Order: sequence, then C-alpha cells, then structure tokens
Amino acid sequence: MSTSAPVAQRPTPETTKKPRRSSFNEGTGRLAAALLSPTLVVLVLVVVYPILSALRESLYQSGQRIDEAGFVVQGSEFVGLDNYSAIFSGETGERFWNAFYNTTFFTVTCVVLETVLGVLMALVMHKAFKGRGIVRASILVPWAIPTVVSALLWKWIFQADGIANDILGTQILWSTEGWQSVLSVIIADTWKTAPFIGLLVLAGLQTIPDEVYEAAKVDGANPWQTFVRITMPLVKPALLVAVLFRILDTLRIFDLPFVLVGPNKESVETLSILAFLEANQTRYGPAAAYATLLFIYVAVVAYVFVKLLGADVFGDAVQRKPKKNGKNGGKNGRRKQEAPGAALMGANAGGGGGGA
Repeated sequence: MSTSAPVAQRPTPETTKKPRRSSFNEGTGRLAAALLSPTLVVLVLVVVYPILSALRESLYQSGQRIDEAGFVVQGSEFVGLDNYSAIFSGETGERFWNAFYNTTFFTVTCVVLETVLGVLMALVMHKAFKGRGIVRASILVPWAIPTVVSALLWKWIFQADGIANDILGTQILWSTEGWQSVLSVIIADTWKTAPFIGLLVLAGLQTIPDEVYEAAKVDGANPWQTFVRITMPLVKPALLVAVLFRILDTLRIFDLPFVLVGPNKESVETLSILAFLEANQTRYGPAAAYATLLFIYVAVVAYVFVKLLGADVFGDAVQRKPKKNGKNGGKNGRRKQEAPGAALMGANAGGGGGGA
C-alpha cells in the first residue's frame, strides 16, 4: 500500500505580504527641521522681510508735502497704488519706459555677446597646450575684479585723452549722451562677465568623455559637426544655467553704468539707477515702487526661462514608470523596458553594417 507525499500548503497572501516601510520617520523629520531652521530664519530675514517691507513702502508716500489747507506735513501717508499709477503717466512714464528699454537692451545685447565669447573662451581653455594654466588665469582675471574697480578702469580708458581715443585716432566723448556711452557700457560689461560663462561651460566640457570625440572622429565627423552635434548638446545644461544667471544679473545692472558714465544720463539709465535716484531724493515710496516693478520683471523672466527650458536646466532625472493595465500590465511593462535595448541593438547592428 503506497502512501502519497504530503502536499505543501500554498502560502496565503497574508503570510507573504512584506511589512510596509514607513516613508517618514518622525525622528528624522524633527532632525531635518532642526537643521534647516537656521537657514530658513536667515532666508526670512534677508529675503522675505525686505521684499515685504518694499511692498509696504511702495504703498506710502514719505517726506515733506503740502496738504489741502496749505500746511507743510512731515511723515508718511498711505496712498495705495498712487505711486504705481504715477510711474506710467506724464514725464515720469517716459522716463520709466526709457529705463525699461535700456535695461532690456543691455540684457539682450550683453548676454548674447557674453555667451558667444564665453563659449569660445571655454573651448580655448579646454584645449591641451603648453601654457594653458596662464591662459586660464588671464581669462578669469576680469571676472575676479570688482565691478566698481572695473568701471573705474574703463572710465580711465574711455577718457577724452584715454587709450581708446589714442588707438582709434579720434576724440570721442564716451561719457556723454549718445551711442558712445551705450557702447562703452556694453564693452565693459562683456569684458567683465564673459569669463563667468566661459568658466561654467568649461566645467561642462570637462565632463564629456574623450571616447565620444574619438567615436565621432572614427565616423568621419569634421570639427564643426563635432561641435554642433556633440559638444553643444552635452554642455547645454551648464550653458543654460550660466545664461540664466547672467540674464538675472544684467536685469539688475546698476554699478557699471553709474560709475562708468554717471547718473542722470538718459542713454544708460536703467531701472535700478532710477530707483536709486528716487531713494536718494528721499522719495522712498516711488523708489520702492520702481524696485517692486523691477522685482516682478526679473521674476517673470526667470519663470519663463525655467518654464521653457526647465528640463534642459535641471536634467531628466525623473522617469515615469509604465502603468499596469489589467492582467497584461506586467507584460506590457516588460515590453516597454525591453524596447530601448532592442532599439539599441538594432542601431548597433545597422551602424556595424554601415561601417563595414
């Protein structure tokens, strides 16, 4: 008489179910809050509080004024949005739009020139040649010089009896109203900040493996094709970050035109200079209104830039997982995961056939 072996009992779902891991540890959360609290306090003091104070100040009008009875009144008075409405009307409006145009023009022109020169500087600094360290140091010197010192240096160059007029053989008054003052600011700003873009692009170039260029050389790519199809796409994230920083910095340009050309110059007057001149005349309400509008302008430009090019700036680190669709969800998911490998094998096979 034969006896059958005992059949193993199938594990129930309750026994095979793994214990859930808590995604939040209360102790870790408290430690993180304690460690981040000093940084948050500093940010509130140096960022949030000044912004709220400027917004509040823009709704008031301070200084001496004459009331309806003809008496001189000293102090601050709530005027609501009158400071903002006064900016866009009359001669004040013309001055504001002129400063807005100058700010935008300097931003577009300087950033374009700095980007082109910065990429060229990065390519030169990335090449291996004798004396590369000296070349890198000399290129980065303008960025290390403070802006005010750089403005004074270029002011000496652009004097009536300065080096610029001696080289050109003319007598151009660079610090007077006209195109020459605009050109002097563009030259000085490009000379100072193009190395910044070159430095960030150089950091991106150093992350590209040499095997990529060797493969392109084997495939017969010329230098221009290598630059357009390999170098630029791979350094694009670093380049976009550098361009974003330069755009935000140039929109707030103040010290360079103020020191190089001087105040109350219509051709180089920017929004920052306009806000400073209003505050210098103790008109803090209109000055805060100008600063608030400039802050909104900078925030909108930064938002649009990151919104349009955010994937390129921050990288495609987050990948969506394939959704399960019924019983075939696992199979579909495996097919989706195997598809890139199959495509890569096909591409390699095609490339090998072409190479042969």
